Amino acid sequence: MLVKFLLEGCWAMYNAITDVKGIKVGHASDYNAMTGCTVVLCENGAVGGVDVRGSAPGTRETDLLRPTNLVQRVHAVLLAGGSAFGLNAAAGVMRYLEERNIGFDTGYAKVPIVPAAVIYDLGIGDPKVRPDEAMGYSACLDAVDGVIKQGSIGAGTGATVGKILGMERACKSGIGTASISVGDIMVGALVVVNALGDVYDGERIIAGAKGEDGFINTTEYLINKAGWINKADWLDRSQVESNTTIGVVAVDGALTKEQANKLAAISHDGLALAIRPVHTMNDGDTMFALSTGIKGQVSDALFLSICCAAVEVVRRAVINAVKYA
Repeated sequence: MLVKFLLEGCWAMYNAITDVKGIKVGHASDYNAMTGCTVVLCENGAVGGVDVRGSAPGTRETDLLRPTNLVQRVHAVLLAGGSAFGLNAAAGVMRYLEERNIGFDTGYAKVPIVPAAVIYDLGIGDPKVRPDEAMGYSACLDAVDGVIKQGSIGAGTGATVGKILGMERACKSGIGTASISVGDIMVGALVVVNALGDVYDGERIIAGAKGEDGFINTTEYLINKAGWINKADWLDRSQVESNTTIGVVAVDGALTKEQANKLAAISHDGLALAIRPVHTMNDGDTMFALSTGIKGQVSDALFLSICCAAVEVVRRAVINAVKYA
């Protein structure tokens, strides 16, 4: 009986967003060009939300997720490298879903709803090679509802952090995931960490800009150097302005569209706990939220707990992104 419980009842087994029922994840990577994409599939549909906090985002279909707009459910979220070019990979995700008759029924055709966000990784590999339709389709074929590979794979292939002193002093980063159970509900996150700032585990920097004697503190550097920075051509702007952390937080309880948007918004607190500075003018930080609804309606009290769990699970996913990279 104990073995049966562990296999069937203790379903938080992967410490990944795929612990959320109804979610699959797949990667496609090009290690020569150092870019790739990752797809989060919710083929039965999920209520979606989004919150963009960074000031340099690259996104697709985010307006559809606003509570005032018509479409209620999405069928996948694409995370990709390649800057704005990488948004083309969403066409491959749409093709995969259309072939399986999945999408928003317009009467004449079913149109798959695939919001997307991208990171800027053109400075680390071959800037002429970016995620495209074929790569998006390949990521869908790779999708599983079990163990997810983390680190330098998929959309995290070309991710880096700690770029205030230029790419030669930056750290490799990637994609990370984590999950937490809240009663009968599972909350999971998947995050691609490509930040200007440093990554912290508690108060300790675990990845960031490297000085002569270990990591510098990017926040302190920016504060202490403010006067000098204002007067000098102090950095390679093409590197420092090329950042974005993007991700998805998912739950298998049933949320309204308003709640999904709130969940996406509050998940940014997890980024702020693990990345400093975050949400700068040089980052395009974007978080999506998905509710598969398999576990049924969520009370107001339970939603509060889910929001708290989302902050923590995003924080853990960010840490895993750099640890596995």
